[in-house]
Amino acid sequence: MHGELQELGRAVKQAQYRQHRALDGALQAIGTTLAQWDALRAISRSPGASARELAAATFQTEQAFGTLAGRLTAQNLVERRPGHGRRIEHHLTPAGEQVLAAGHKVADKALADCFSTLPDGTDRATLLDLLRRLNTPREAP
Repeated sequence: MHGELQELGRAVKQAQYRQHRALDGALQAIGTTLAQWDALRAISRSPGASARELAAATFQTEQAFGTLAGRLTAQNLVERRPGHGRRIEHHLTPAGEQVLAAGHKVADKALADCFSTLPDGTDRATLLDLLRRLNTPREAP
């Protein structure tokens, strides 16, 4: 049994690795990285969010996200503004919106290539359903 579970875990990791490599390579063509584009997506979904919230949304530590946000600010893609108390809010600049939009187009093509072995919408829907179920926290018994 453990062999099958380990093989399943490795297959999920391998698919994720292939997807990340494909996305990172494709995004380089528009002058950004997967980490940067993911941060722009997170900020776009939650304008005004704090670094802590955005770090969680992008699967990073607060320190790593802070460094990334600093780079994005230096590139004029993100604007940091004072919020309530010590909170720093993050917003996309017009240039950040443009990179995000270009990234969506590039990512759609790269992901279509990654999932081309599942051309049937039913297979993709089934995979998405299974992954959502895996990623839904279970209540403790």
